[in-house]
Amino acid sequence: MNNSGKILAAAAIALLVGSATHAQERILIGSSSSSSSHYGYYVAVSQLINDGVEGVSATVVETGATMDNMRRLQRNQIDMGLVTTNVAYDAWAGQGDFEGQPYTMLTLWVYSSAPQNVVVRQDAGLETIADLAGQRINPGITGSATEKTTEAVFAHLGVEPDWVRGSTGDVVDSIKDDRAVGYVKSGAGERLDASSLDIATLTPVSLISLDDEQAQSVTDAFPNLAVIEIGENAAGDGYPAYRTWAFGTATVAHPEMSDDMAYAITKAAVEDETVQSAAFANLKGSQLPDMTMALATSPLHPGAIRYFEEVGVEIPERLRP
Repeated sequence: MNNSGKILAAAAIALLVGSATHAQERILIGSSSSSSSHYGYYVAVSQLINDGVEGVSATVVETGATMDNMRRLQRNQIDMGLVTTNVAYDAWAGQGDFEGQPYTMLTLWVYSSAPQNVVVRQDAGLETIADLAGQRINPGITGSATEKTTEAVFAHLGVEPDWVRGSTGDVVDSIKDDRAVGYVKSGAGERLDASSLDIATLTPVSLISLDDEQAQSVTDAFPNLAVIEIGENAAGDGYPAYRTWAFGTATVAHPEMSDDMAYAITKAAVEDETVQSAAFANLKGSQLPDMTMALATSPLHPGAIRYFEEVGVEIPERLRP
C-alpha cells in the first residue's frame, strides 16, 4: 500500500472510531457526598450501566443528595439519581417545597428503606404510641426529614410528647442516662441504626409499633410515606416484629429519558446479584421489585414498568404515569 492509501485507511479508521465514540450516549448520575454509602452505591450502578447497557456511558456526580439532585434534574444537569420517596411525592404532587411548582421526574427503582423507628427504654414501660404523650422523646435531628415527619405523624395521631432537641450523640447520652425515654431514628433497612444498637448494649429497648387503626390512618393521611412491617430481631434476638412509617431511597430519571434506556438500566440493576450489595450492605437479601412496589410514591418510568411487567411484577395503579 502506498502512502496515499495508508493515509486514507488511517482516516477511515479514525472516522469509524470517532463515530463509535459519538454514538455512545453519556449520562450523569446525581448521588450524594463522596463519604456516603449512597455515593458508593451509585458508583456500583454506573459500573452496571457501563458494563451492561450498550451505547450508554455513565458517570457519577457528587452532590448534596435529594434536594440538590432535584434541582439538577430540573436544570437538565443530571439524567438520573438519588431522591428520597417522600420528596419525590412532594415534587410530583406540587406540595411542600414544591408548592405550586410540580415536577414529574420518573422512578426507576427503590433500593433502600428508611423505617422511622420509635425506640424507647424498656424500663419506661411504654407500649403504644398513645403512651408517649407527655414523655421526653427526641423526634429526630433538628432539620432532618425524620424530625419533620415524626412531628407530622404524631400531630396527626393526636399524641403530643415533650419533645427533646439535640444532636444524635446528645440524645443517645440522654437516653442512656434516663434523662429522655427515647427517640425516633431512621433505621438501616430492617436493622436498627448504630446509635440505637449502642443504646441497647447498655439498657434494653422497646420498639413502639403502630396499631392497625393508626397504620391505616397514617397511610391515608400521608401519601408521601409508606407503612411497613419490620420482622423480628431488628435490635437483636428476642425483639418482636413491629410496624412503623417509612420513606425509601429511590433512583429517579429525568422525564425525557427514553423508554428503551430506562428499560435497559432498570433491567441491569434488578438482575444484578452482586455488584450493588457489595457496595451497599443493606441490599443483601433484598429484592428491588418488592421495595419499589411497596415504597415508591411517584409514578414509575414507562421503561421501568415495561421491564417489571415482563418479569411478572404487578404494578400498583398509583405508580402508573
